[in-house]
Amino acid sequence: MSGTVEIIATFAGEEQCVGGIEALRAARAEDFHVFAPIPSEHIEKAIGRRRSPVRAFVLIGGILGVLTGLAITIGTSREWNMVAGGKPIISWPPFIIICFELMILFGGIAAVLSFLLSAQVPAFESLPGYSSRFCGDRFGVAVRCEETEAQKIESILGVAGAEEVRRAQAQPSAAIVDLRDG
Repeated sequence: MSGTVEIIATFAGEEQCVGGIEALRAARAEDFHVFAPIPSEHIEKAIGRRRSPVRAFVLIGGILGVLTGLAITIGTSREWNMVAGGKPIISWPPFIIICFELMILFGGIAAVLSFLLSAQVPAFESLPGYSSRFCGDRFGVAVRCEETEAQKIESILGVAGAEEVRRAQAQPSAAIVDLRDG
């Protein structure tokens, strides 16, 4: 009976880590996590990460802010229509200020919330395979695979330049744990 194992590789440099990620993607290994002590465009490109959806949420938040500003100002002016100084009831110049302020407010709130959602914050548990060395001076790749494929993955990571490749028993994810077992 084969189980799921976690292959954890440690790399000394960014180039070796990128090479390992590209080799894994070429071998069609898709279930892996990368740990890096620095932000790296090269690693993100090797992973194949898409553009962040945060900017779309900020745009939607800004548009909703402008529409809310218009609804509030026009609605208030029409409800309490007081002619002051011969100006029309719906006067655009003062409305632009409120629309701008609400656009910034709603866009900022949307940016923070969408960032937290896309970053999956807060993380109550660390990812499997994480080591404190990966936030110091080493890069790491943790690959979840079947035990039958483990030898192949280990050799791929070793050829890519991993300093250390070790095998650990994969922990079941929280979504798979059956709570009926007592």
